[in-house]
Amino acid sequence: MSPSQESVFPEYEADTSQTSKLIRKFKETPFVPIGMAGFAAVVGYGLYKLKHRGNMKMSLHLIHMRVAAQGFAVGALTCGVLYSLFRDYVGKPKE
Repeated sequence: MSPSQESVFPEYEADTSQTSKLIRKFKETPFVPIGMAGFAAVVGYGLYKLKHRGNMKMSLHLIHMRVAAQGFAVGALTCGVLYSLFRDYVGKPKE
């Protein structure tokens, strides 16, 4: 690309650092980091409770934690999709 030509995507070339790209993505889709944090929290809680599970079998405990973590992640993504639909169709002023 020659220097005299304008860039096709100037907003993507302006952000060069990974941190600024990550912050921009989090602003565009706020429920994805919430889902990731919730997933990590459920996994951390599951690891903590693994030691104090009593007489529950290990496989049953792991299945419960997997279902809880997946449920939190899917719930956050569903909320994100609903938020995007609301923002695009309901919150958008009619032309």
